[in-house]
Amino acid sequence: MPLDSNPSILTSLPEMHSHFTALRDRSQGKAVSSRKLEFAPDPENPRNGLVVSGQNGTPAVMNHWSFGQMAGLAGAPAGYLRKLPAPMAADCLNYGVQIERDVEDVGVLLTENQSGPIELRAATGPNYGRIWNADITRELMNRFGDGRTGDFRVPGEFGKEVEIGKHNTTLYGGDRDMFVFLADEKNRIEMPNRHNGQSGSLARGFFVWNSEVGSRSVGVAFFLFDFVCMNRIVWGVQGYTERRLRHTISAPDRWADDITPIVHEYAESSAKPIEETIAAAQAKKIEKVDDFLSRRFGARMVAKLHETHEREEGRPVETIWDATTAVTAIAREMPN
Repeated sequence: MPLDSNPSILTSLPEMHSHFTALRDRSQGKAVSSRKLEFAPDPENPRNGLVVSGQNGTPAVMNHWSFGQMAGLAGAPAGYLRKLPAPMAADCLNYGVQIERDVEDVGVLLTENQSGPIELRAATGPNYGRIWNADITRELMNRFGDGRTGDFRVPGEFGKEVEIGKHNTTLYGGDRDMFVFLADEKNRIEMPNRHNGQSGSLARGFFVWNSEVGSRSVGVAFFLFDFVCMNRIVWGVQGYTERRLRHTISAPDRWADDITPIVHEYAESSAKPIEETIAAAQAKKIEKVDDFLSRRFGARMVAKLHETHEREEGRPVETIWDATTAVTAIAREMPN
């Protein structure tokens, strides 16, 4: 019943920025009274399509996400409504928002399409703190360039540079959210005792994600890793740390004041503090290993952690680093 929007698979930060800037330029957010919302069958598809209009009477089509938000506002299960003929679904939605539910303001995000009707992309609270994806991609371009040629770029495959295309990019933009994964695989951090007594190295990487339409928080995550495979799975992750912000009314300012400086500092910092942290973890002995593991991962996991570390490293768990290595190894075996 609702319109579906296909995700955009992008291969550079400028391409991503252009995509989201064009989308923002065609979009407008406003608050409307729930009593002014009216649902009706789509004249172009009167049996299975729906449109919604506000006080100005201009109809807008809904995508899969915004239809679910409107159904939630009306107190009706979206999955059930999608199975109904459009006239019946419209009656259910109109009853929910105009009669059953108390009157309240709804924050709507409307986007003019280059061809076709206006699209309702979101129905949120009136004080939803929208952070535009284009603002995030602009900041990333200011620091990392095109995301293909600098130190931090779309990662290669097994640590080797490859031609970046739509089949192996790590830049995504859909109707619900956006996601960026960049990594510095050139300036790796040397590890004297990475695996089974052998030296190795770790690369730095980070994720950035956001939603303009209320499907997820805005956030960043930083980590070290071994490599990224051809399926874009990140292997051997260590030191994963993230920062999230809910889309409250202050979220745009907090993004600018809190998260943006962290991203810049991470990119500009040397590897030395990270190396010192790793060295300290490798040297820090655990006095009561079983108690330590049990408190953090549960008694049932202790034996498996020992077994996994023995298999991976050829010796028992003794340090904080050993425990981290064992947990990471177990995580690699989990499907999700």
